[in-house]
Amino acid sequence: MPFYVILKFLHVLSAIVAVGATMTYRMLLIGAKGKTEQTLFALHSIRFLDRRLANPAYLMLLITGSAMTYMANFRLSAPWLLSSLILYFLSMGLGIKVYAPVFRRQIKLAESEGVNGDAYRKAARQASVIEATVTLFVTLIVFLMTAKPALW
Repeated sequence: MPFYVILKFLHVLSAIVAVGATMTYRMLLIGAKGKTEQTLFALHSIRFLDRRLANPAYLMLLITGSAMTYMANFRLSAPWLLSSLILYFLSMGLGIKVYAPVFRRQIKLAESEGVNGDAYRKAARQASVIEATVTLFVTLIVFLMTAKPALW
């Protein structure tokens, strides 16, 4: 089996794992139904899934995608590839620099004041907006990677 096919398999598998895990986060919080104990369980589960599953898979996407780009001689200036890379780095930047601190604050507030306090609700809304933005970017990346449209 050619090495490129193995890379492509690992790339697609990583996308399934990363995007699939990320898509569960909102559902976990909805299932908690605004109860502190269940919300804390959901938040800690999200942190566990993010650290152990989603983030490593997103890193694997960059590694395998870069290797396939090199092997297939894709031009980084190809609109679908360039747009995907920009969205990838925007997503990672938002996740690391913006979402992570808000998410940590959300957990601390849930632990200290419960989920019915104003500060917790504000942090939860901020996290939700950032999460929705990253999810939109990731969904666009999946579209760009599969359709490879001629954008310009």
